[in-house]
Amino acid sequence: MSSAHRLRDVEQQRLLLNGEEGVMGRSSSSEAKQLWFIQDCCGMVCAFITWFLVFFADFVVTFVMLLPSRSFWYAVVNGVAFNSLAVLALASHLRTMLTDPGAVPKGNATKTHLESLQLKPGEVIYKCPKCCSIKPERAHHCSICKRCIRKMDHHCPWVNNCVGEKNQRFFVLFTMYIAIISSHALALCGYQFITCIRDQWTECSDFSPPVTMLLMIFLCMESLLFLTFTAVMFSTQLHSICHDEMKIERLKNEKPTWERQTRWAGLRSVFGGHPSLLWISPFAGLRLPTFFSKRTWKSGPEFSV
Repeated sequence: MSSAHRLRDVEQQRLLLNGEEGVMGRSSSSEAKQLWFIQDCCGMVCAFITWFLVFFADFVVTFVMLLPSRSFWYAVVNGVAFNSLAVLALASHLRTMLTDPGAVPKGNATKTHLESLQLKPGEVIYKCPKCCSIKPERAHHCSICKRCIRKMDHHCPWVNNCVGEKNQRFFVLFTMYIAIISSHALALCGYQFITCIRDQWTECSDFSPPVTMLLMIFLCMESLLFLTFTAVMFSTQLHSICHDEMKIERLKNEKPTWERQTRWAGLRSVFGGHPSLLWISPFAGLRLPTFFSKRTWKSGPEFSV
């Protein structure tokens, strides 16, 4: 639907959706207690590659560069820092992947339900023809998740999930921590290269010089690629939050029909409350949900357990 139609009808839509908040809120709260997981082949492969590369970087940093080091405190301080950041990065990845991004209740736009709303003449609602749901403002349908997602930014295969209203915070933390450990790995590689050139290659690592060189070169390439990608994503996410405009809304050139939040209000709405250390913790608000699997093979049905 065009921006002109959305602009014309949004006030009427908002009145209707406010009446639906109770029903949709109860449905959303029940889903929030369950574990969200998208069974998409491409997404699961990309998520596995992400974890593999993080573990590879941790292996090279720990066993190739730090443990053979002659300086005890250099190895301890850098080892604790790198592994702690890696745990935070992987925890943020898990929270992004396993958190409901803000899915709209599915199948609530049935004929019976719409008749029960007792719509008045001129009242307009948006119905998604793909998932048969009442589509609130700023929600977009994801063809991979097969759901409409509130304040959807984009679908990221590397986290095997959409980035939306409820998990954007964890995605921002994931990109931030990956960028930090990538920078850390590059700095350690540079120092290790200098040390090995200055001393004997056989003394700066427990591995043979050719193996050491190959592992460090691959780590440098991986770190540089990850740093570039995550730094760009981190900056674009902060831009979206501060300007209250999601990526998909910019790409579709949608005119804002909502009242934009200020920068601090946007940050508080995503990260929760006033600035604190909880903003940078992926474990904040962690609850153990029951297992809930959504199968989203492109040609297959959807099921839940």
